[in-house]
Amino acid sequence: MSRAKLGFSACLLGVNCKYNGKNNLNFSVLDYIKGKEIVLICPEEMGGLPTPRIPNQIQIDGRVINKLQEDVTEFFNHGKEMTLRKLKANNCNKIILKDGSPSCGYTYIYDGSFTNSKIKGKVLTTLYLEITK
Repeated sequence: MSRAKLGFSACLLGVNCKYNGKNNLNFSVLDYIKGKEIVLICPEEMGGLPTPRIPNQIQIDGRVINKLQEDVTEFFNHGKEMTLRKLKANNCNKIILKDGSPSCGYTYIYDGSFTNSKIKGKVLTTLYLEITK
């Protein structure tokens, strides 16, 4: 039986997959993963969105809209499914996500107004992974 691996939002480990083509490198995470097997995920890229990309935010009705008011929910839905598949295929038993992200947020999210206002909440990938445990 293969050893369990840890899933991580790729941006936390320095992968330039954020909407602006940058990353959210977190040195505490780098220290944490030493000696561990990891699996990198970026639900937005896995769902087919390019990097860089137009900023996206989840709306009150659950749809994901980009700053140009285009509905990109299908990309996010595909990304959450691809994320789950990759985590399962790699026997991941834990995942660390980038809070605040429109695909990985789990404590707070942007309110959908593109004004940098945050509210408590979870987004599509996070909710999907919770219900499919």
